[in-house]
Amino acid sequence: MSSPVVVPEEARDGGRPREWHRPLALGVFLLSAWVVGPVTLAAVPFLLMVVALPVRKRSALLVAVLVAFLLAGRTSDDGIHYLELGWALAAGGVFVGLTVLLPASRVTHRALGAVTGAGLLAAVGFALRPGSWSAVDWRVRDRLNEEVSQALALFRELQGGEPLPAALRESVYRSAEMQAELFPAVLALTTVAGLALAWWLYGRLALGELGALAPLREFRFADHLVWVVIAGLALLVLTDGSGWTRAGSNTLVFMGALYALRGAGVVLFLSGGPSLLGGLLVALGMLFMAPVLLTAAALIGLGDTWLDVRTRVRALLT
Repeated sequence: MSSPVVVPEEARDGGRPREWHRPLALGVFLLSAWVVGPVTLAAVPFLLMVVALPVRKRSALLVAVLVAFLLAGRTSDDGIHYLELGWALAAGGVFVGLTVLLPASRVTHRALGAVTGAGLLAAVGFALRPGSWSAVDWRVRDRLNEEVSQALALFRELQGGEPLPAALRESVYRSAEMQAELFPAVLALTTVAGLALAWWLYGRLALGELGALAPLREFRFADHLVWVVIAGLALLVLTDGSGWTRAGSNTLVFMGALYALRGAGVVLFLSGGPSLLGGLLVALGMLFMAPVLLTAAALIGLGDTWLDVRTRVRALLT
């Protein structure tokens, strides 16, 4: 029998309309940070949740059937499609298992645990089939190059067939190469976002509840994950092989993004919440100083590991 699903106290906001921006932001991130099919990363875990966890609203079953038909109708002539499904099944399965075992735990904790579990399963699979990782890596690079070539061809047509500047083409292909190098980190981040979005959909459609996702100002994760950052730095600095160095850079990108979100949560908590003016300033800053802002947010989040600013402020106010 499935364990009841518990919505954490900090996530219960009474179902206020402003909660809708959270799943919207997750959806936009999934669509923009492409590595694998963004729909798959949310749809497959949602189906697993509806099947394995309690369902109070039968309409969720109808939605699940429609989602299953949409997934079944997606076809592809490359192996990436099946790897997408396998990865989403592994991550969603671990997430559901953690939900049953630890129903009151934070969504972030379960999503990170699911990514870790799916990553371990993938590592075992690659170890049992030598050369499979190289094949996957090559196919991802090939797909990215195809996407870039199509985009450049379309842009050239819009320009009336004029050849594009060599510097522009080189910059675009260099960006694609960087995406290929960092696709494990981006895949992990999009998987966390997909699981969070699937959890919100499950809470809304299957349970009829809002508040399944806590606001960004409450975003946090286990403090001991700072050791993952240290391990990533060690791999990046102390290793000379391309494989280990790449593992270190991907680890730092993944954890850096998480700590940037944690830092943003601290800033939002101290500022009293988002405002229209603040949002516009952040948007302008991201256009012109994104690396600076993201680094500053990551450093604030990293410092919060030891300072725990939000807990200290709450203690002073009570």
